[in-house]
Amino acid sequence: MARILRLFDLLSHYNEKYSDLHVALAAKVSGTWKTFSSKQYIDTTNALSRGLVSMGVKKGDKIATIINNSPEWNFFDMAIMQIGAVPVPVYPTISEANFEYIFKEAGVSFIIVSNAEIYNRFQKILPSISSLRNVYSIDKFDQASHWTEILNLGMQQTGINLDAIKSSVAETDLATIIYTSGTTGNPKGVMLSHRNFVSNFLACSDILSKNPVSKSLSFLPLCHVYERMLNYVYQYNGVSIYYAESIDKLRDNLKEVQPEFFCAVPRVIEKTYAKLVRTGRGLKGIKKQLFFWALNLAHRFEFDDLNGSFYELQRRWADRLVYSKWRQAFGGQLQVIVTGGASLNPLLARTFWCAKIKIMEGYGLTETSPVVAVSNFEKGGVHFGTVGKKLPGTEVMLAPDGEILCKGPGLMMGYYNQPELTSQVIDQEGWFHTGDIGEWVNGVYLKITDRKK
Repeated sequence: MARILRLFDLLSHYNEKYSDLHVALAAKVSGTWKTFSSKQYIDTTNALSRGLVSMGVKKGDKIATIINNSPEWNFFDMAIMQIGAVPVPVYPTISEANFEYIFKEAGVSFIIVSNAEIYNRFQKILPSISSLRNVYSIDKFDQASHWTEILNLGMQQTGINLDAIKSSVAETDLATIIYTSGTTGNPKGVMLSHRNFVSNFLACSDILSKNPVSKSLSFLPLCHVYERMLNYVYQYNGVSIYYAESIDKLRDNLKEVQPEFFCAVPRVIEKTYAKLVRTGRGLKGIKKQLFFWALNLAHRFEFDDLNGSFYELQRRWADRLVYSKWRQAFGGQLQVIVTGGASLNPLLARTFWCAKIKIMEGYGLTETSPVVAVSNFEKGGVHFGTVGKKLPGTEVMLAPDGEILCKGPGLMMGYYNQPELTSQVIDQEGWFHTGDIGEWVNGVYLKITDRKK
């Protein structure tokens, strides 16, 4: 099997290992789940690549993508990268000033948007973007060209040697620029190479292989490095990816899709826990007593039967009477939730683990592609109140003041057009200074305790 060195090598991996995958990508369209097989994914992406080449897009050109989570996000992501061009994913809700700054600094030649609502957020500044050639949209509306124009053009250009173009792209080449905003100043463009991303998702895929799943639900923004990296993990493992309609419809989508896996931020887990508790408070009599007996039991959960055999006996009864109903709220098949971006209350992690939903905490930054440390499925791979062990292949150490420093294959190429900012965060020995304060628990588990600045 061919090695995956560049992100778009995932498509060859699909072709070799998951050629008969009926649902690679799926999204709700007009009330119905529209699915794309692995073959449709590959064919659509290749046609888009040929279309972009015939439009004059060349290696190094920047294309802004402001696309909601959808199969089309993936089509353009891969199509742009496999011709050596650079996708610049942008949050749809940033300010007009930030749109203008990103478009100008990156020098984008094309913009791909989801719909008119997003387009209207920045359309006033388009005349000032001298590098811009055209705007395309996934939905149809008058002010933008439709994305199928590129697709149809590519379907006609069968003479373009796509393999030769792909072979010119190296693993060390720039794959994407992800703009991240700090507390002050303009957004910073984090340059990530193919090697950066590939090293990260392969290491995380090895963790997932210990608890294989077949279906995921995606709802965090794909323009963020966190969901995007897991999106590649899903593809590497042949996991069917269903894109939620919105956060507001998450509960409905969970019941429809019945996923085994999704990633979230702690706030989503906190809100889910709060809803469970509210439901319990609304019960009457013996049902209410059973609910809070089971909840208090879950708060005391420990691994490896440390609470003793009587606790485990109670837990089995609680699972039959209470926890099984909790799992139904997630569709009934959920096994794993990965969480990151902020600290999760250990009480919540214990509760979900007790109910047979594995909460896997991680830590990382856009600049590190992103994972630095994460829990795993091996014995001793989870320690409540920590973000797990350092990711294999990544070095982590604490500075004298407790700041977390790291280096490894996932570390960014630098900030786009900002060498002075790059030198401020990556020292002469190659250590990236995260700005986060941490400590080691039992010498192996990383705990985030504060923010340096």
